[in-house]
Amino acid sequence: MTPPLHLQRALSELIGDAHLVPCPLPGTELSLWLLDADNMDRAFSQEETRRILHEPPYWSFCWASGLALARYLAANPAWVAGKRVLDFGTGSGVAAIAAAKAGALEVVACDLDPLALAACRANAELNEVQMSYSTDFFAEANRFDLILVADVLYDRANLPLLDQFLTRGREALVADSRVRDFRHPDYQRLEVLEAMTLPDLAEPWEFRKVSLYHSRRI
Repeated sequence: MTPPLHLQRALSELIGDAHLVPCPLPGTELSLWLLDADNMDRAFSQEETRRILHEPPYWSFCWASGLALARYLAANPAWVAGKRVLDFGTGSGVAAIAAAKAGALEVVACDLDPLALAACRANAELNEVQMSYSTDFFAEANRFDLILVADVLYDRANLPLLDQFLTRGREALVADSRVRDFRHPDYQRLEVLEAMTLPDLAEPWEFRKVSLYHSRRI
């Protein structure tokens, strides 16, 4: 299977010998175009490291919180079935695709990065689902039943976003493995899930523990 040319070209500009490959996600019926794990099993040059840090290809990974949320929605489809859903900071689109597969009435994948949205489109096609796309969360109307958020709080500067999600949706599900038990009066932790980032970044074990939080607009 040939990877999407524009995504492969963008990845090659960062890591010369990198390849996108279709990867089945463990514990799901989904597959994503991801960075070939063989490309991670070597030392990066100084220039490659500089480029990766300057413009990280987040969309070429399936991060642990996104995978955990995708599995959760598959096991608990009532969260999304027949509902309008927006996936904030969609990245590869894994949570958005899982919501579509679980019977959501409408799914909007939202990300500032145009390459992430391109990857999301390619992954939606790979999984044979239909979605819409947005580059601006705050341009969206307050019309969603559920806002999905995964792997966004790795940067603590994003914590104030927790106050914004319910301005566009009645409920929010937030999956995170980086901020240990964040304290916010409007969010309650539902449970702790287990997942790992793909391809494997050999992250510390604690980053495989994904906390799932819920908030509902009163």
